Amino acid sequence: MSLPRLLRPLVRSHIPTPTASSPTTAHLPSVPTRSCIARRTYAMQTPGNPVMEIFNRRVKHLQKDRAAQNVEESRKTDYIKDEVARRLCERLLDIKRDFPQVLDLGANSCNIARALTTPLPDEGSPTGQAEPLASRISHLTCIDTSSALLNRDIDQPFNRALPITRQVVPDLETLPYAENSFDAVLSSLSIHWINDLPSLLAQVNHILKPDAPFIAAMFGGDTLFELRTSLQLADLERRGGVSPHVSPLADVRDVGGLLNKAGFKMLTIDVEDIVVEFPDTFSLMADLQAMGESNAILHREMGPLGREVLLANEAIYRELHMEEGARGIPATFRLIYMIGWKEGAGQAQPLERGSGQLNLKDILGGGSFEQK
Repeated sequence: MSLPRLLRPLVRSHIPTPTASSPTTAHLPSVPTRSCIARRTYAMQTPGNPVMEIFNRRVKHLQKDRAAQNVEESRKTDYIKDEVARRLCERLLDIKRDFPQVLDLGANSCNIARALTTPLPDEGSPTGQAEPLASRISHLTCIDTSSALLNRDIDQPFNRALPITRQVVPDLETLPYAENSFDAVLSSLSIHWINDLPSLLAQVNHILKPDAPFIAAMFGGDTLFELRTSLQLADLERRGGVSPHVSPLADVRDVGGLLNKAGFKMLTIDVEDIVVEFPDTFSLMADLQAMGESNAILHREMGPLGREVLLANEAIYRELHMEEGARGIPATFRLIYMIGWKEGAGQAQPLERGSGQLNLKDILGGGSFEQK
């Protein structure tokens, strides 16, 4: 028996038998058909690529709101974010153009806007200062998920030096802007909390105008490796196991591949370490909480750390990482700076492979590249 015949649904119908009183040419009544084969249901994946949830976005939102409630303490602990925003904005000095529309992605308390409006040092100027970078920007759009943090410094003087629009979005992983909307996208110390970083970078490339730059800075690599290792050892010693207390971060070797995959060209990636000295681990963790940079791993251990673990962490941290003669303990913040350009007409392109006119041997004065 053929396969189509086996799969053919069975039909049950009651057809009256013709009698003498009923002619054989009479029309038969229509009878509904019913399949005897039960239907099966199948699990189906939702459209799009699967997304691994690493960070709890709601927890991170609450951490930012809680940090912004104490305005004075939050401003005191903005030293890292202000410094990184200033160094990131300095990269605009190498781009000789104006930017009518700029997006600040994950603006926090508008640290980039503050850096853009700060006068630049200029030894050749009579006043010793040059015009701030804000003079080359017509409008800055600052977005973040926390309204309290985004509007924390709305009454500060830098708001009057640059047209700023603050916009609260439910999620930084979905950008509500049309294609070719911005002349530049900046981001300082926000995208290290993104779950689906490849998707976000693709969206940034989509909303940029052709031949427009994306300039960002994020924590990565060995950031707070001292705290990470000491907490692991303290957990292992006091509790007999290890629980993640410091969020995972991207490595610099992965950033270039992610930018390239998102469609960016002419990539520039560099790494910089900022080492901050703290009196003890308790002040370090207090500052991280006031920055809104506490642990937000999705399946982290709930509740505060125990007293025994904290005391053991303090002792291990000092033993392993405190330098001789130092007054406090060091904490390393590793920063990954990245610049990528959206492809556009007239953009500089690398030469084709094999089109070189000079021999490297001639430049180096002869010799051979063969290993001896």
